[in-house]
Amino acid sequence: MFANNHHGDGHVAVWIPAASGGQAALIEEAPDTYFRPPYVGVGGWVGVELSRVDDDQLGALVREAFRLMTSKTIASGDKESPRSARGSRASQRKRKASS
Repeated sequence: MFANNHHGDGHVAVWIPAASGGQAALIEEAPDTYFRPPYVGVGGWVGVELSRVDDDQLGALVREAFRLMTSKTIASGDKESPRSARGSRASQRKRKASS
């Protein structure tokens, strides 16, 4: 997720999922770069201050987050991609609303 000064927090950042223990380790290692974002931080996600990482670092972090989410989807046995699952849920809500 991209956050641009979310509720005036001063961060221009991405919020990404991190492996178990990864959030604490990253924040401890570089507290000016990484932070615990609101809402999803309790689930282990980490905020990455975009002005503090280069493109290569950001790319590696995003690839790792994608790998992490993909492995969770595979482990759960969910055959739908996250994008198609979202679309089908939205379609279900629209059908319910129009009923």
